[in-house]
Amino acid sequence: MVKFRKVDASVMTRPVKVARAGRPLSPEQQYLVNKIKTITDDSVVYEVTLEAGEKPLTVRQQLLRAAKVAGIEIAVRKSEAGFYVGLLTPERRSTRGRKPKAV
Repeated sequence: MVKFRKVDASVMTRPVKVARAGRPLSPEQQYLVNKIKTITDDSVVYEVTLEAGEKPLTVRQQLLRAAKVAGIEIAVRKSEAGFYVGLLTPERRSTRGRKPKAV
């Protein structure tokens, strides 16, 4: 036969999980974040040139990821040597995709 004994109710509470900070940024990614933080208004636009062996899609994703970390919305456009990067304004916002539903 099993035996029962009364214990404190605090044994049923789950321990609080501490959220981790995640993996630290690489020096290259930190450089991108710092450069994107200097984009303060729509007159600041940078041209990002690709080096040999770099894939355009990878560089574009790195730029967007760095902008998310920096907390700034950016617009990325193609150029002959790579990309143009500037602050996202309503004029620079993409018109692709489904139109927003009218209220």
